[in-house]
Amino acid sequence: MVETSKWVEITDADPTHSQRYIDRFAKMAEEGRDLAGEARFADAMVPRGARVLDAGCGPGRVGSQLVALGHQVVGVDVDPVLIAEAQRVCPSATWLVGDLAELDLEARGVAGGFDAILCAGNVMTFLAPSTRGQVLVHLGRHLAEGGRLVVGFGADRGYEFEEFRRHAEEAHLAETLAFGTWDLRPFTAASDFLISVLGRAVSSSPPTADQAA
Repeated sequence: MVETSKWVEITDADPTHSQRYIDRFAKMAEEGRDLAGEARFADAMVPRGARVLDAGCGPGRVGSQLVALGHQVVGVDVDPVLIAEAQRVCPSATWLVGDLAELDLEARGVAGGFDAILCAGNVMTFLAPSTRGQVLVHLGRHLAEGGRLVVGFGADRGYEFEEFRRHAEEAHLAETLAFGTWDLRPFTAASDFLISVLGRAVSSSPPTADQAA
């Protein structure tokens, strides 16, 4: 049995949390805040018309921006309230309710082989700790040949950067680049945010679905 994610625990305890999360980012957009950093980052990595998986997509903030830039986007999130908002904001993308710890898009009629997978917004820290490694396995299995996985999350959220890197290595993923901000400032020992760009490790095949379970 898959352990319940921290996000689900939060929303079960407070049913208003998801709508307040949506409203928070809507207010930031109205104020003119720059909310497109993650989309710019991902867009720079892929050709126009690329297939992008927005893993932990929330209300579609990043995925809808990538659609506007000409990409084919599939978004997955465990929260049905956030997915409903994503569908309202950007009906031309594919938005699915699902737990990343059990991610198998082909079983749901959606092909894998993504040119890029984006897991931003501290998604990794909202997962149940026992599932973080297997989420990376699942995401790696959905990459196209030569595709890249981008994971971004902050420090002091219960998931140490080095633990994440160990999980990535165990998932047969190799970190090729690391940044401290979405505007490409380098990651240093003093950075309080990590953006890790990962690809399949050259020396080995990704774990099978059975190994990921």
